[in-house]
Amino acid sequence: MSQSKDFLRTIVEEDLKAGKYTEIHTRFPPEPNGFPHIGHAKSICINFGIANDYKGHCNLRMDDTNPTTEDTRYVEALKDAVEWLGFNWEGNVHYTSDYFPELYNYAIELIKMGKAYVDSASEEEIRQNRGTVMEAGKRSLYAERSVEENLDLFERMKKGEFKDGEHILRAKIDMSAPNMQMRDPLLYRIRNVHHYRTGDVWHIYPMYDFAHCLSDYLEGITHSICTLEFENNRAIYDWVLDTLGLTAKRPYQYEFARLGINHTVMSKRKLLELVNEGKVNGWDDPRLPTIAGYKRRGYTPESILNFCDDIGIAKANSTVDMAQLEFSIRDDLNTKVPRVLAVLDPLKVTITNYEGAEEIDAPYYPHDVPKEGSRKIPFSKEIYIERDDFMENPPKDYFRLTPEQSVRLRHAYIITCKEVIKDVEGRVVEIKAEYHADSKSGEDTSGIKVKSAIQWVDAHKAKTVEVRLYDRLFKDEAPEGLEDINPNSLQVIKNALIEPAVITEKPDERFQFERQGYFYADPVDYTDEKPVFNKIVGLKDSWGKKTKEVKFTPKVVEKKVQIDGEVVAMTEAEQALFDKYTNELKLNSEVANTLARDVKLSSFYQEALNELYSPVNIANIVANDVARELKDKEVGELKFSAKQIAELMKMVDDETISNKIAKQVFEAMVKFGENPKEIVEAKGLVQISDPAVISPIIDEVIAKNPDNVEKFRAGNNKLLGFFVGQVLKATQGKGNPKVVNELVAEKLQ
Repeated sequence: MSQSKDFLRTIVEEDLKAGKYTEIHTRFPPEPNGFPHIGHAKSICINFGIANDYKGHCNLRMDDTNPTTEDTRYVEALKDAVEWLGFNWEGNVHYTSDYFPELYNYAIELIKMGKAYVDSASEEEIRQNRGTVMEAGKRSLYAERSVEENLDLFERMKKGEFKDGEHILRAKIDMSAPNMQMRDPLLYRIRNVHHYRTGDVWHIYPMYDFAHCLSDYLEGITHSICTLEFENNRAIYDWVLDTLGLTAKRPYQYEFARLGINHTVMSKRKLLELVNEGKVNGWDDPRLPTIAGYKRRGYTPESILNFCDDIGIAKANSTVDMAQLEFSIRDDLNTKVPRVLAVLDPLKVTITNYEGAEEIDAPYYPHDVPKEGSRKIPFSKEIYIERDDFMENPPKDYFRLTPEQSVRLRHAYIITCKEVIKDVEGRVVEIKAEYHADSKSGEDTSGIKVKSAIQWVDAHKAKTVEVRLYDRLFKDEAPEGLEDINPNSLQVIKNALIEPAVITEKPDERFQFERQGYFYADPVDYTDEKPVFNKIVGLKDSWGKKTKEVKFTPKVVEKKVQIDGEVVAMTEAEQALFDKYTNELKLNSEVANTLARDVKLSSFYQEALNELYSPVNIANIVANDVARELKDKEVGELKFSAKQIAELMKMVDDETISNKIAKQVFEAMVKFGENPKEIVEAKGLVQISDPAVISPIIDEVIAKNPDNVEKFRAGNNKLLGFFVGQVLKATQGKGNPKVVNELVAEKLQ
């Protein structure tokens, strides 16, 4: 359970403490009229997360009261989303349609009490008589019907004797209520259509406000958690339950801010329009914010869960930057996926002084990723490099291959351009080069200094793949409609090239194509004969920079340096720092790039390093977390010092706390300026490494998830991460990940 509780968990704890409930029961109640999106993921995390945190229960319930829009495939998509995110619902899937008989009987009760009536006014009349915020509404003349007449009409409505819209059942509350939702709200409407579950039995269907509260009550829900747009509807929720006298252990509604993300739309209506108009390739199009879309694009469940956790639970609506979601997936994949070589726009290079062929040993993971694995990359005299990694007439600070400038082939040799071959139109079609035999990576005695390394693939052994590059679906931050679609949101490259181990050995299904981004083997279209990879996310956020260039720069500027990520020019001093960080301190090139370019960050980093020689760990927190705080401040304005950052990282190095706990401690340092050791001691955050303590927690998690245990033992090894995550969550992030991994794997065998 999170150390800093959100307002919903505070309410739950107060209710438990006061004895209002002995057990917490939540529900996730989507309408099956479209595929779930990232906003639903937030609701899933909240409802299932609260139930898990307080050892309660959570139902999955389909709010299927509108037969004109609902479908079984949407039900399956919702179930799949919950399971993919790692949650299990209580018992069977629930359906509001299961309660149609009970809901009908409750409506009869309200009619008999004189609290509901059948209105025969037209839709337009009902709208006009509702009044305004400043003016009271006018009750329908049909409200004076007798109980007997209302019961008769309602029964005939149920039997299908009337056309759609001919009558409607309304509550009789207060037509002058300040909350306009309470001005005789609609309870039942006529729909003479087939329902995907109940068939043609019913001709009337309950409205959301009537069905929702009663379904919660019938299921024993304690906390009915909704998004903020239902805040005014809470009055109806309470009125229905109170008027019917359903007060024993009744549920209460609470609202939280819905999730909005820029450059996309969350409206199911607009998403459906995109699908139906063919603007995207179905509900699982990787450009859509649907769970199916993210899943197909290659996002991991952990990245979505971390994103929802990071943005928190608020009471006021706001819009989250898409870059924050992309950071979550980038952060998750960075420590998981193998690095491989790929060329998306191939340019042939013939190495004239090389004969034969060889295989070059290369690790899949950089030194700062604690995973092992390697492959052999075939090398011969004919290779391909990225076209923009060669320039005949480069600007001053271009550090890749030129007629005068040598470059290193990643994991391999240094090459020097000797001849440029062009076609009749003057386009470069081939480079003739020479390699330096004594310059092999890891064995270099050549003495040749180069400033960058480029990716390449063997011309004869590389595999041809299709690569799909995805960008923002909408060019505007707050899109209104189809006219705002980004025409460049999808680029398909049919003949990209990749090193063969990716296809033949399949070390993973997600990869970092070096200097290109993170990619995923498309789960629908991929075959060994025709491999297809989706771009999950770039190595860093380039959208903001790209839009700023369009806005402020009158002409396109040639990108000018670097390995791993955006290629931008460096000063000599920055280049010297970058070389030191990557060569001597073994920093990830992205982190080194960030530190080298920022005087404040590099100075802060060096000061912390003087206190504790832990270059990689300190660099990571400085380049990511400290950088965020220094964005609009000077070092002297911070509430923490470089020395305290070193103390924090020492506790990580000593395995006193985990990296996840370190982030939590850092946030406390930012807010309160406390010493990290004091924070850890005061909050009891010391990492748990004792198997005797962790084992019972694992046993409990395994016992609560029998279905996933069965799937794991049947061969779904990906579920290991789910179990580890659940155990770490149960330890409030204090479990030693290495120990937890080993014990979980052992117990699941």
